[in-house]
Amino acid sequence: MESKIGIGYDIHHLVHGRKLFLGGVEIPYIKGLFGHSDADALLHAICDAILGALGQGDIGEHFPDTDPKYHNIPSTELLKSVMGLLKAGGFGIDNVDTVIIAQEPPLAPFKKHIRTKIAGVLEIKEDCVNIKAKTNEGLDATGRKEAIACWAAVMITKKEGQ
Repeated sequence: MESKIGIGYDIHHLVHGRKLFLGGVEIPYIKGLFGHSDADALLHAICDAILGALGQGDIGEHFPDTDPKYHNIPSTELLKSVMGLLKAGGFGIDNVDTVIIAQEPPLAPFKKHIRTKIAGVLEIKEDCVNIKAKTNEGLDATGRKEAIACWAAVMITKKEGQ
């Protein structure tokens, strides 16, 4: 069996006039993340982790912010496209571990829903997805409530017969 590990990271500014999406779930908040797509930093980090494990570059190479077809696209669609690359390579996801770094809003009430949503898109069991939410104790842009940052790690394994 061939297994690989990938890591991903993303950060976006919080701005007024946008909805906040994390892990494909809309989170009620006074601000949202700024970006070309829906700016779901958690799904972007997961995409980068999968692409890294596959040796396929990063999310910006596959979905450039200069391409109008990705304007306001749900990041679940980007993740589904990355899953197509994973499957085409004969791999499946073993697990994904994530960290959301945000001073606000409180994310504990949404972690289960985020986990369920991600597991559905990745076509894996919920217990193979972990969501952690942390603050930066008032330090840096995330601590000053200017941004949300996310980390993700994935393990993928080649399916038998591939």
